[in-house]
Amino acid sequence: MFVADGKTIPVGRTFTLNGVQYPSNWLRLTSEAEKAAVGITWVPDPEPVDTRYYWDHGVPKRLEDEPAVDENGDPVLDADGEQIINTGLKTQYIAEQKQIAGSLLASTDWYITRQFETAVDVPAEILDYRAAVRSASGAREAEIASVTSVEELKALLTNSPTIYDEATESMVPNPAPFATPWPESLR
Repeated sequence: MFVADGKTIPVGRTFTLNGVQYPSNWLRLTSEAEKAAVGITWVPDPEPVDTRYYWDHGVPKRLEDEPAVDENGDPVLDADGEQIINTGLKTQYIAEQKQIAGSLLASTDWYITRQFETAVDVPAEILDYRAAVRSASGAREAEIASVTSVEELKALLTNSPTIYDEATESMVPNPAPFATPWPESLR
């Protein structure tokens, strides 16, 4: 982005700088030297903030649950008189793993219902898949619970289990931490 006097100058719009109005195409038609002569510099856009994990650059969200307190340090209570708990990222992402597991299991729930209602056996591949989903969910929840920083949590949840190795021109296991993969869908 172009900046002058601490303000962003929009490309493709007229702007005024030091009492001089410039046409909308001025930034595109001038050289870097001409821009610098009037005090305009190029500043790279800041990296976007990953709002899943951070409030702003260098400001991570809360990792652990914490009791809510007011500005005096007194507990904040709900309508029933119970202290409100501000949930942390670990609790949020563990709940998300449970929700994902539930949605993965939902497609095969009818086999379980059919077995209960009609005594028709559930195919072994379905039982194996359901066990694998529950196992992956448990592993992912434990992995999330064990992280000690927001950076570790982000790496765990965003790293791929495999990476491309240029030397062998193939996919290899990722040496960086990553969450246990979900099992392959049955379809």
